[in-house]
Amino acid sequence: MAISSNIRTYFNGTWHNADVPIMGAADHGAWLGSSVFDGARFVNGKAPDLLAHCTRVNNSARALMLEPTVSPEDMVDLVWEGLKLFAPDEAVYIRPMYWGVDGDVTAIVPQADTTAFAICLEAVAMAPETATATLATTQFRRPVLESSVVNAKAGCLYPNNARMLTEVRAKGFTNALVTDAMGNVAETATANIFMVKDGVVKTPVPNGTFLAGITRSRHMTNLRADGVEVVETVLNYDDFRAADEVFLTGNMTKITPVVAFEDTQYQVGPITRRAREMYWDWAAST
Repeated sequence: MAISSNIRTYFNGTWHNADVPIMGAADHGAWLGSSVFDGARFVNGKAPDLLAHCTRVNNSARALMLEPTVSPEDMVDLVWEGLKLFAPDEAVYIRPMYWGVDGDVTAIVPQADTTAFAICLEAVAMAPETATATLATTQFRRPVLESSVVNAKAGCLYPNNARMLTEVRAKGFTNALVTDAMGNVAETATANIFMVKDGVVKTPVPNGTFLAGITRSRHMTNLRADGVEVVETVLNYDDFRAADEVFLTGNMTKITPVVAFEDTQYQVGPITRRAREMYWDWAAST
């Protein structure tokens, strides 16, 4: 699924100026879902936390029993090579990915030694600073490690997120506030989540049901360095209904203020604005 028409693809050792076919119909990834990816961003000539994203895609591959074939450092070099094919002021979505090609005798288990690799670079503009989100509850929940590969950024997890989004959009909201199997808030359907109450920033404690994102961690580090108390803790829907500010964090948009959780309304508050300012200041300094 292409987001834009301006795409460069690294596959089989070379860069292609197109959204080229990379997967066969009989590949394990196409048939049985053994695909992983990660996402980074190129903005204003910078690619914040690129090495961390390349490291995570290799960790995700291992979680799906695939053997990574490119080191994170070499992956970074390949990405920068591909970015030269875009205008310097273009915003680019960086997506390295692996998938299984062959299976074992039962076909179910991917053969680690035939892992395929590609990088997709797409020109995708950053969301405007005025962009906001609205949230609603969903009947669908985050899975647990015993039933799904929640320790990976795996393509097979995303149909569940799609169900969440479809449900809340039908009710007029843009994203879903999602709980884990115990009913505690985990994240949204597309991003990690934070709330602010009485000047304290709170975010769900990582409990193995969701990826504690790289951008999430960067915001936490920045806020703490600025003297803001940031707490990872157990949170429920009522905590968010009582919040002073709520915001989302993720690679695609970095930070998005939330202006409503169903009937609860929020203003775009000072800590949300400060977090955005500090992120871009940090990114410019890298």
